[in-house]
Amino acid sequence: MSDIRLVSLFTGAGGLDYGFEVAGFKIRVALEMDKDSCATLRNNRPWPVIEQDIHKVKGKQILEAGGLKRGDVDILVGGPPCQPFSKSGYWANGDTKRLKDPRADTLHAFMRCVDELLPEVFFLENVHGISYSGKEEGFQLLQRMTERINRKNGTVYRISWKVLDASNFGVPQQRTRFFLVSHRDGRIFHFPEPTHRSINGGQALLASDKLAPVVTSWDAIGHFGEPPLDENLRVNGKWGDLLPSIPEGENYLWHTNRKGGLPLFGWRTRYWSFLLKLAKARPSWTIQAQPGPAVGPFHWNNRRLSVKEMAAIQTFPKDTEFVGGRNSVQKQIGNAVPSLLSEILARAITEQLFDIPARGHPILTVAPRRPIPPPEPVQPVPEEYFKFVGRHPDHPGTRKGRSAKSGTVWQTGGTKGGRNEQQHIETTP
Repeated sequence: MSDIRLVSLFTGAGGLDYGFEVAGFKIRVALEMDKDSCATLRNNRPWPVIEQDIHKVKGKQILEAGGLKRGDVDILVGGPPCQPFSKSGYWANGDTKRLKDPRADTLHAFMRCVDELLPEVFFLENVHGISYSGKEEGFQLLQRMTERINRKNGTVYRISWKVLDASNFGVPQQRTRFFLVSHRDGRIFHFPEPTHRSINGGQALLASDKLAPVVTSWDAIGHFGEPPLDENLRVNGKWGDLLPSIPEGENYLWHTNRKGGLPLFGWRTRYWSFLLKLAKARPSWTIQAQPGPAVGPFHWNNRRLSVKEMAAIQTFPKDTEFVGGRNSVQKQIGNAVPSLLSEILARAITEQLFDIPARGHPILTVAPRRPIPPPEPVQPVPEEYFKFVGRHPDHPGTRKGRSAKSGTVWQTGGTKGGRNEQQHIETTP
């Protein structure tokens, strides 16, 4: 194993870091302000942890904690939390404030640390909304700050970025995120090509004979059996008892006038994850960090996912133990980068930017489990919901919904320029 020195910011429960670790990187220091996340890190690894708000920590303190000097850090990694750029933020609040939202200041903090540490490589993960066409202020900020760092320090950081779906790389979860890599001497990083087929409308589409089948929810958690008795996994709330009447792989849209259930809701009038149920034969949808009582994805057995199941879908190492209550642990898991995707990107970085060949196959690979059982039977709609049967208007479209007067936009979003291809940004030295 190599000893590539890594500093981690916004570490959370360590999903990103575990992937880099198994790829041969040495975590010299991790910075995280959440108490339970720090306890989780200390419970699983001997990494030095700075438990503090990044805005109150200077680069010198980070370097001292890792026994490093400015310029010694091989790679600086982090996923600054940026809710103003999330897809759900656009759905709920329309043209969100983005950079005017104080929560976006985490981007400034990350780039300040790049300037103060001057790592050989910096790696940033974020919601893919940061690169939406016409709404890319956060991405443009990263460009401007990179240019300033270059002018100030004589470096040649150049940005490579791409929006990736984790399921295209063997992760049993559809999770789309923005990734950025930059090298101090201007070396260009080329993101790895997908290794697994894409999913569209619940069916695997063969893009190439060389691509493997998608890794499914059954592959990840089908062998777990009954969850621990000390986890209350019942789906509560007004709509919880409706879940058994929804087939695997469907959500509340099943009970609209366009699908096979009862007309209980208007088409596209709820979040996609509302009453969303896993299908054994396809990847999970994105594990949510802060779900409401009826927000999935839920298990095909009509319950919430256990901590062990959520961690497996996020491809955390099997021996990871989490500290905190249910809400805290779900937030830690839901906010993480899938460790397998992190490992795959780390292996590519090792080869391209550190000239160290990656050996063997990714350690965190999820093995297929066959055969996949048929879907669970669907139950009748409970009588308590019959009063909601009727004609429910569909959502009328972008800028035409019930919150249009307050500026709300209902949209599905996309990637910068409507494309997911590799992007390189030349920045001024």
